[in-house]
Amino acid sequence: MQNDTLFDAPSTDTPLAHKVRPKSLEGIEGQEHFLNPRFKQLLSNDQWTGMIFWGPPGCGKTTLAGLVADTTRRPFHTLSAVSSGVKDIREVLDRSKNDHRSGRKAWILFIDEVHRLNKGQQDVLLPFLEEGSIRFLGATTENPSFEINNAILSRCTVFRFNALGEQALLKVLKRAVPEGRSVSAEVLEHLSKAAHGDARKGLTLLESLLLSTDSGREAALSDWESLAIAQSVYYDKKGQAHYDTISAYIKSLRASDPDAAIYYLAAMLEGGEDPLFIARRLVIFASEDVGNANPAGVMLATSCFQAVHAIGMPEARILLAHATTYLACSEKSNRSYLALEEATEEVRKTGSLKAPSFSNHKRFYQPSNAGSEKKLRDFLEEKRRV
Repeated sequence: MQNDTLFDAPSTDTPLAHKVRPKSLEGIEGQEHFLNPRFKQLLSNDQWTGMIFWGPPGCGKTTLAGLVADTTRRPFHTLSAVSSGVKDIREVLDRSKNDHRSGRKAWILFIDEVHRLNKGQQDVLLPFLEEGSIRFLGATTENPSFEINNAILSRCTVFRFNALGEQALLKVLKRAVPEGRSVSAEVLEHLSKAAHGDARKGLTLLESLLLSTDSGREAALSDWESLAIAQSVYYDKKGQAHYDTISAYIKSLRASDPDAAIYYLAAMLEGGEDPLFIARRLVIFASEDVGNANPAGVMLATSCFQAVHAIGMPEARILLAHATTYLACSEKSNRSYLALEEATEEVRKTGSLKAPSFSNHKRFYQPSNAGSEKKLRDFLEEKRRV
């Protein structure tokens, strides 16, 4: 097994985003809240067990992982949670354990998209972390508190990455313009806005702009506008298409249109949308919009989320289709959600109750006649007549 690196020597085929990765901590933009002398001291002491980098795409998580490896000078190996199984993980862990027990340095294992590890994959890591025979780095776009088991979290330090602001992105893009090429300041500003906090996306757009522009002149606004029109046909899971498509998906569910809902589900999955993001929205929809009209809806949606987390793609798409069609065809009621909104407004008006009792008899929850909720309506009407 060869020692990995995130900073291979660039070639003519290497993407610009990879060529211009920072080679020092000072080159990472937008994460000043933890990239300080104390973090540098943590690396120089080299006594850490695990670190989890949590933040949106293109904010420097993978770059920092590579810099940690360079600083500590330990054997460094990378795996993806999407494509690696228990066998792949255990192979790295066992070889690191052998080195550690022989008096050599434990290896660093970097797992990208660590939130996609299932329980079995996570459990494999634990004994090696406990005995210190592996150093663990994980990168995730999801809240680790929800996706990583507590035993692993307790042995890791979580670092929260911010999406890059436009000024930070502007610095990244300016540094990335190759020697001998020129891009107008106005175009760089447009690029920094279009990237939506994602440096990788911004650098990819910059590279596309440079490739489509004559190298003998400055890339101008008209060049950017032509590129922007071409780019707009792609599904951008962090841009406007992301919000438009998930919105259309939820509206289709509310309208009880399973065909439209399945179409938008397919569009999101084909565009690379995180299936866990979709599954979470189904759980919310099942409670907020299906509600007591069909209490089984939230149970099915929750089971779908857990199964998607455990199984992953590509099979997860079948689970999402199952839950999507069921919820689209289900009776709907948002009366519980509306009751909470009214009660919250009342509390904000009157303040908290001084005693744990409720005596003003204001009615917040008004069950509908839809599905199972009709039984609740009949029960309350009978109770209120007594």
